[in-house]
This record gives sequence, C-alpha cells and structure tokens, in this order.
Amino acid sequence: MRPDLFESPDYYQMDDLLSEEHILVRDAARAWVKRDISPIIEEYAQKAEFPKQILGGLAEIGAFGPYIPEEYGGAGLDQISYGLIMQEIERGDSGVRSTASVQSSLVMYPIFAYGSEEQRKKYLPKLASGELMGCFGLTEPNHGSNPSGMETKFKDMGDHYLLNGAKLWISNSPFADIAIVWAKNEEGRIHGLIVERGMEGFTTPETHNKWSLRASATGELIFDNVKVPKKNLLPKKNGLGAPLGCLDSARYGIAWGAIGAAMDCYDTALRYSKERIQFGKPIGATQLQQKKLAEMITEITKAQLLAFRLGQLKNEGKATTAQISMAKRNNVDMALTIAREARQVLGGMGITGEYSIMRHMMNLESVITYEGTHDIHLLITGADITGMPAFK
Repeated sequence: MRPDLFESPDYYQMDDLLSEEHILVRDAARAWVKRDISPIIEEYAQKAEFPKQILGGLAEIGAFGPYIPEEYGGAGLDQISYGLIMQEIERGDSGVRSTASVQSSLVMYPIFAYGSEEQRKKYLPKLASGELMGCFGLTEPNHGSNPSGMETKFKDMGDHYLLNGAKLWISNSPFADIAIVWAKNEEGRIHGLIVERGMEGFTTPETHNKWSLRASATGELIFDNVKVPKKNLLPKKNGLGAPLGCLDSARYGIAWGAIGAAMDCYDTALRYSKERIQFGKPIGATQLQQKKLAEMITEITKAQLLAFRLGQLKNEGKATTAQISMAKRNNVDMALTIAREARQVLGGMGITGEYSIMRHMMNLESVITYEGTHDIHLLITGADITGMPAFK
C-alpha cells in the first residue's frame, strides 16, 4: 500500500464557508482515515472482511450519530459537520462510510425521532459509543424500490408481537446487536420494531461473493416467529413515511460521502499524471489528460456546492426529500464517472490494489444503487417538478 499523501481539492475556497468547528471536525476525521483506514483497507477489501477494530475509532471521531444531542450520547453537531465526516470516511472507503451511515441515520435517527424516551436512553448512548452496533431492515428479496409491498409482518399476541419475514442486502447485519425492522401489522400498516440479537428465531446470515463493498459486512435478517416485546415498537411514527424519513438522512450523508471518494480518485490521478513519464514528459502535460483532470475538479466543485447548500437547508429544517434525492443521484454519478476516468489516467496500474481507484469504482457501483437507485431518484425529481408520479 502506497503512503496516504491525499490533499483535499478546494478549487472554490469552500473552506471559507465553513466554521472553525466544521474544520476541526473534518480534519479530525481526515487524520483518522489517514492513520487507521488507509494502511489497512486494501488488505481487508482483498480478503472481503470488515475490519471490526475500527469501530472504536469511528465512535471517537463522532461518526456515530454526530447530530444526536449530547444528552443521548451524540456530539450535538450540525448537519454540515455530519456531511463532512461522511465525506472524509468515504474518502477512505465507501463500505466504512456505510457502517457509519447505517448506525447514524438508519438506527440512531429513528430511535431518536420515533422512539420513546425509554428507548432513547436505553440504546442511543451505547450506539454512539460503539458499544452497540445496529442495522436497518427495509429491503426484502422481492421488494427493493417498492418497499410498500413488503411481506414482513407482525401479529399482536397480547403480551408481545410475533414477527415473521426476511430482509436482504443489510449493511452491518452479520455483527449488529440490534436491528430497526420495518414490518406490517395485521391491518397492513408499517411500523418500526427494535429487534435484538439473541431473540429466538432471529438470524443474520452473511452475504458472500461480493465484488463491491468488500470491506463492509452485508447480510440478511431472518425472522422465524420472533417474539418482540411490545416496548420495542417505535411509537411516535408509522406508515411508509417513517422509514423514508430515515432514508432522507442516509441519502444526505451519501451525497457528501461520494464527494470524498471522487476527491480520492482525482487526487490519485493528478499525482500520478505528474509522475508518469511518457514520450519524454509527464502525461499531465498532455491535452487529453488535462481534459480529464479539469473535468474532474469541475464536477467535484459543483458537487461540493450542492452538498453545502443542502446542508444549510438541512440545518434550517427546509431540505425536501426531492432535494436530497437530487444531491444523492448527482454526486454518486459524479463520483463514479470520476473513478472511471481516473482509472484511465493510471492505465494498467489503475486496476491494481496499489492504488485506491478500482476499489472506489467497485464500491460506487453499489452506492449508485442502494438508498434509492439512480433511476428512482430521477423519477423522484420528475414527480416533484411535474406533480405526476411516474412510479405508481
């Protein structure tokens, strides 16, 4: 593994828009990635294993629930800080960012927003410290882009609920201590349940043979007559809008995270273009390579501006689902395009594990699909501007 010489591009002087706290938070995350992720991530990606030893470090840099109030163990930071942390972590690896995103936006957020005070006090501090890890069960084998068709159900058995069904493509599931599971009651209404590891009939088989997110743990959630205590139902919101509200938070984090992956690919390609000599000069002095690099920094800059403004809107409570979808779709597509172009700058070296580009490219093939596919996000924007949903 080559030394991590990453220098963050800031073509439009975005740092001038950040507060001192933003920069401190970002730089702490950046330093941690350089120290604890970059030296090991290629090895773990090659052997398709999640490095569990990093969980404590993620907690220390505030990656678990950074916007959760301090009284519940969070850092009490704003949404731009959350975004910057996700950017830096995904600069290291999309799978590591997925672990943090799931913990923050898909586990801690619903407990904080939809849970009882008892649930908040019981789970949030331990989730923030990494003592407990969680996962989010929405996607099913037969229901991805159409979560309203979910088949996972629970029945009221008097003193408990009986849960049956299955979830698929679940980040963190193989090692998660709790799962936020979305299921239909007997009337067909969607509710969130906190399911704990150790409950009889609850298993989490791991998904193997992935070409993408290889350093992330992915699996299933299987519920076979699982008895869930009634106190584990999230009481403050139900219906499909409840899990979709969690996805808004996660997609927002992805919009920032993808910038980090793009930055890493760009920085790698730029550095290589200055070092690689062909025909008697650095390839960075040729027009075709400069075209690639100039387009990369342009697209990264546009994505930075999009994410920053969205962060402002999130802080003000004004960001809409459609706005978040636009940023997620644009920024992930941007990152994937840059990864592919950067790989070409490196030629054959671009496919090796000596550089991060091919790993980013494979990871981003998942990121462009999960938390709403590239096409579905386009249709969300289309429905928003026309008032006519095309996916119903």
